Amino acid sequence: MSVAPVIGIACAVVHAQWGPWQQQAAVVAADYIRQVQRAGGVAVVLPPDPVGPDAVLDLIDGLMLTGGNDLGASLYGADPHVEAEDADHERDRFEAALARRAIERDIPFLGICRGIQVLNVAYGGTLLQHLPESHGSDDHRRTTGTFEGNDHLVNLQVGSLAAQAAGETTHRVPSHHHQAVDRVGDGLIVTGRSVGDDVTEALEVPGHRFALGVQWHPEADADSGVIAALVEAARQA
Repeated sequence: MSVAPVIGIACAVVHAQWGPWQQQAAVVAADYIRQVQRAGGVAVVLPPDPVGPDAVLDLIDGLMLTGGNDLGASLYGADPHVEAEDADHERDRFEAALARRAIERDIPFLGICRGIQVLNVAYGGTLLQHLPESHGSDDHRRTTGTFEGNDHLVNLQVGSLAAQAAGETTHRVPSHHHQAVDRVGDGLIVTGRSVGDDVTEALEVPGHRFALGVQWHPEADADSGVIAALVEAARQA
């Protein structure tokens, strides 16, 4: 392994404007990349790829799944909610396979927002498709398209990987989601919940060096140690 661990960051493929051109582009928010680099890692962007997960995982020391559009409900045997965003089924399948295989190989793994949902569904869990309907509150995404004013508190289990990464057991987090974990996937444990409405905020896979999903957005918090904890785990791997 290199001295600077290589962190693969899964990304979306979207239509984008490039000068005079409108083309498909593989994109990820730069905050994810900056946090990896700030922690001493090398960030590599991973677009959906039909190659098997091992060919991708052989190239990296740690894996991060990022935020993005809602997962396709068919992935967990449900019909899409009327408020669900259009699904990217290719990305869904690619990331679910990557997550399962990375954890099987004990490659350090971090799933952020959509990433915790991919983790849960990859292990047979389901999702709440619209929190304002199921919980009667917009607290997790009060304003669409910004993290400003969308913060809230989460309680993290003492001694958990989530608490160690966050550096505290009561943690104020930037939030931007309307879906969340419902039935927890096989073998996963809940180690964090939001204050007030008890929404699942952290999942872990016991018995692995670093296998964590968080529902909030540590990349949007300059003081967060969560992504740095992934980089350090990859360095130690």
